[in-house]
Order: sequence, then C-alpha cells, then structure tokens
Amino acid sequence: MGSKTIDDQVGKTSEIQDVSNLLARVDKLNQLGIALSSERDTKRLLENILLGAKDLTNADAGTMYTKTVEETLKFEIIRTDSLNIAMGGTTGVDIPYPALPLYKNGQPNLQMIAAAAALRDTTINIPDAYEAEGYDFSGTKKFDQMTGYRSKSFLTVPLKNHENEIIGVLQLINAKDAHTGNIIAFSKADQQLAESLASQAAISMTNQRLIEDLKKLFESFIEAIANAIDDKSEYTGGHCERVPVLSELLAKAARRCEDGVLKDYHPTEEDIYELRIAAWMHDCGKVVTPEYVVDKATKLETIHDRIHTVDTRFEVLKRDAEIAFLRRKMEAMEQGDHAAIAAMEEDFNQSIAKIKSDQAFVREVNVGGEFMSAERQNRVLEIGKTQWTDGTGTKVNFLTEDEIKNLNIAKGTLTPEERTIINHHVVATQNMLRTLPFPKHLRRVPEMAGSHHEAINGRGYPDGLTGDQMSVGAKIMAIADIFEALTAADRPYKPAKTLSESLKILGFMKKDQHIDPDLFKVFIKEKVYLEYAQTYLNPKQIDDVIPEKIPGYDP
Repeated sequence: MGSKTIDDQVGKTSEIQDVSNLLARVDKLNQLGIALSSERDTKRLLENILLGAKDLTNADAGTMYTKTVEETLKFEIIRTDSLNIAMGGTTGVDIPYPALPLYKNGQPNLQMIAAAAALRDTTINIPDAYEAEGYDFSGTKKFDQMTGYRSKSFLTVPLKNHENEIIGVLQLINAKDAHTGNIIAFSKADQQLAESLASQAAISMTNQRLIEDLKKLFESFIEAIANAIDDKSEYTGGHCERVPVLSELLAKAARRCEDGVLKDYHPTEEDIYELRIAAWMHDCGKVVTPEYVVDKATKLETIHDRIHTVDTRFEVLKRDAEIAFLRRKMEAMEQGDHAAIAAMEEDFNQSIAKIKSDQAFVREVNVGGEFMSAERQNRVLEIGKTQWTDGTGTKVNFLTEDEIKNLNIAKGTLTPEERTIINHHVVATQNMLRTLPFPKHLRRVPEMAGSHHEAINGRGYPDGLTGDQMSVGAKIMAIADIFEALTAADRPYKPAKTLSESLKILGFMKKDQHIDPDLFKVFIKEKVYLEYAQTYLNPKQIDDVIPEKIPGYDP
C-alpha cells in the first residue's frame, strides 16, 4: 500500500511537471507571437520563426522555406546547432542549395517531404527518416554520410496565409530529450505547438509581404511620377532621379560627423528612407508647370524660338536697303551722276554691315547667360526702336516690347513672370503632398520636399524660411538640388559645369548664406561631390579640385 502511494505521488508530480512545462511552452509561444507581429525586417522575421520553433520543440536543426511564384520552395534559413551550421537570414552566409521543385515533369513532387507537406497542406511527423516509407531521403542520407550527422525525427509544417494559400514550409529536425539530450520523435504537443506557431508566423509573413508589396507599389508610383516629370522636359531628364542620390550621400556623410553642429545628427535608416522619398517627390509640382517655360532654352522661345521671326525682319531690312540702293543707283545713272554712285555704294555697304552686326548681336543675346551689361541692354533698346515696314505697309518698331523685355533678361532665359511660374512648382508640390495621408515614418516628407528652394538667409521661396526654421533634410536637399543643376549636362540655358566651377558657385552661395554652412563643409570635406561625380558626371567634368581655393570653405 505504501509503495503504491509513493508511485501515485511520483506519477502526480510527473503530471504536474508536464503540465507546468506545457504551460511554460504555451507562454513562450504567446511571447513569440507578439514578437513576430512587431518585426518589420523580413530576414529577421523568418529567422525568428525558425529559431522560435526550434526552441519550442527543443529541435537540434531546422529549415525555413518560402514558396515562390515559380512553384518552388526556396531555402531561407538553415540551422543545425550540433554542427554549428547557420546559413541565410541575418548571418550573411548564402545558402548554396537550389530551391525544391513542387512539381517534376508536371507531376506533384510528393517524394520530398517539404514539397509533400506543401502540396498536401498537412503536417508530416516522421519519427525516423531512415525507416520512413514513401519519401525520398537520399539527399538527407548523403548529407549525414558527409558530416557524420544522423538525421532522425522530422516535423514538417506548411504555412498558409489568410487566403488559404501555402506561402512556406517550416521543417524541424531531431527533437532532443530535455533530460538526456537523446534524439527522440516529435511529440503530439510538439506538433500542436509548431502548428500554432506556424499559423501565427503565416499571419506575420503575410502582413510583412503586404507591407513590402505596398512599399514597392508606393515607391514605384512616386518614381513613375518623378520620371514622368523628367520626361515632360527633354532638358531635365534624370533630375528627379539624381537629387535623391545626392541627398542620401550627403545625409550619410553628415551622419559621420563627430563634432560641430552636426555631431548630434544621427539619422536612422528609416530617416534616410524618408529623405529619399522626399527627394524623389521634391519636384512633383512641376506637373502643373507649362512645358514652354520649363523648356525655355533661349530668351525668345515660347512654343517656338521667335529669333527666327526676328531674323526674317532683318532679311526684310536687307532687302529694303538693297531695293532702295538700286533705285537710287538707277536714278543717278539716268541723270548721268556717276560720281554719286560710289557714295551710294559706300552707304549701302555700311547699312548692310550694320544690319548684319545687329542681327548677329540679337542672336547672341538671345542665348541666356550669367550676366548682361547695361550697355548691351541699351543696344537692344536701340535696335528695337528701329523702324521697319511690316507686311501691311505700316511703319512699326523693329522689336515688340515683349521681345525687348525677353532679350534684356539679365540672367538666364526667364522673365520675372516666367520665373514666378517656375517657382510656383514648389507651392504646387506643397499643396499636393500635404493632401496625402503619409504614415508616421514619412510625416516630414511634405516639409522637406516643399522647402528645398528655401535659403538660410530667409531669401528663398516660397515661404522665406530661415535656417532655424528648416529641417536638416530640407537643407540637404537644397544643396543636392543646386549641385545637380550646376553639373547637369541636359540644361538648355547653360553648358554643364565642371566640379571646380560648380563648387566655386556653391562656395559663393555659402558665403551669401544661401545654403547651410555646416552641410557645405561636409559636402567638401567628405568629398561627397566626387563620389557622386564618379557615377553621374561626364569624365570631362571631373577636374582637379583644390578645397582650399573654394570660396567660403574653411577646413
């Protein structure tokens, strides 16, 4: 009787321990589920699923597969503790094995246990692979022979998403007895826990995949918009693509600063991503900018270059001068006044020479430049006031007021009104982006994208912000936008500048407090300009840069 009582007590104690152990494993399963739901990195998610399943079932090894569109199972994570094998996931070690085909010659591949679990949508629990029938374990046995390992118990669980589709397979190998360490079969409790984890894992994987798909869709959409804006003008192609590159290079260089104002600038990868998105979208407002303004290659260009119309007038002037000369010459010859003919020819040649000179001058000033002197502007006015007879026989000024106004543009090719139209693209960008419900991690996109034309001295546009009112991201984009424009080879109003020329202009802008001085210093010191140039500039533009000679640069 006493012996039986002791046995009963031992049995009850064992049952209590089993229940306690099971409760602990269930609690661990719940914790795993919570951890999986918060993981945003796909590699870490898959790794955590496998490691969590191994821990729950006390398995020595395991493999995580994902199903591909090619109807295969791709190896994602491989772990074998006793052999110190760790491949895939965050290890950085590539998995050399080819994906497992779900079908061979059009037939279901039911001989391979992982493929069979996926195709049959059922968990397969095998106590000993060497004794199992109906499955091909030749590859497993070959591996064992090479490594001295003994693959025995297998627990293979399919993962299904919310649409009841198989998205992966979790395979665990060699369950270990918690007390002896011996290899045993996976228990019913092991299977139930693994299936429960697989269910939670499938939800996390599906959510992660949906997030990734939405992210790719979002990125593709904004890149499509940016490319459409670049395609809108043959002269700005690639601008929206290159500014993000420059912005990211400068941001990462600034992150390396260990002293000065930027020593506390520590953007995360998520912050860098936010900046990249803002840079892609910084010119989205140009969808409302007329092409004739964006593409205005010369001062007289609208739908076409009006210099051709002005050229025609000059040709009329030449024709009229020639006709007048010939008439006077005929009259002199009829009157026998041969002495006057030489003087007439001299006057005619001088008139033609002046017309040709004026014509060449107008063609020259029609091309935009950095500066136009008052003397040249006055000459345009004088030419404009010259009288000529139009097609109706009416005497009118040679140039219209609008033509004079355009030809006398002191810098570039745009009039103040056209410059206002161009500048409005930033307002349009702000209006467009502020209407979009950006998620929390992208909430600063409208501010950064909409402030890239602001200046530290408060003289930028559209809001006249000062440096302390601008984010670091907006200041970074301001420099990136300017430098890209200076070095771009596709602008109609200027040739592409060399590195030294561009940095000289950037230096003067720093001295004028147009751009952030600390970021300018980083841009030069860390040679951000050179890293960008080696990929995006013509080799002829990459000349020798002497930092000490750059205006405003103090190393």
